[in-house]
Amino acid sequence: MPLVTVDILKEYLPEVTGTGSDTELSNLLDRVESTIARWLGFPSPDGSNTPTIAVSTYTVYIDSYWIDDISVLPLPLNPVVTITSVHADPDRAYTADTEVNTGEYEIDKQQALLIIKPNTSTVGFTKAYRGNKVVGTFGFTLFHKDIVHAVCVYASQLQRAKSSQGKKSQTVRNTTTSYMPNTIPVEVKEILYPYRSSFVII
Repeated sequence: MPLVTVDILKEYLPEVTGTGSDTELSNLLDRVESTIARWLGFPSPDGSNTPTIAVSTYTVYIDSYWIDDISVLPLPLNPVVTITSVHADPDRAYTADTEVNTGEYEIDKQQALLIIKPNTSTVGFTKAYRGNKVVGTFGFTLFHKDIVHAVCVYASQLQRAKSSQGKKSQTVRNTTTSYMPNTIPVEVKEILYPYRSSFVII
């Protein structure tokens, strides 16, 4: 189910009236949000095969702490909603004795970082393949109005371009019309950039 509702999208499509296209528009929103989720660096959430931007539960594995600071762990997803559990275990067993307890770290939600508090019992995070295991919820809600706007701008562009799908241009009565590629618009990318994972390879 998409984060953005069909009624919100219709505000960007005043030419669409009634409910006859609701299922089609809902399917379009699903595809657009999945595309945006992949562009932002969101993998499929736990128990799903499709990326989403809506708040979901993820289990992520992080190879290393931040640069040379063992007390800081960068998270591959942003925004952070809640963190359920954190393990730092180079042996990848993730047993109870390798868990970093909630009271031992702070969450910088703005920069998607976990930061070990001073004078705690843990030594910090580990630098090992899949050594840091984090379970938490990440994603967006309708409160993120900039994300809602980005989804609607892209979805409305695709809805209006259905008749020209796969075409670069079309000539009618000696007049040629060139079509824009149906890629994520620059306007949408500018909105999304602050949320794009630093783990994404450009």
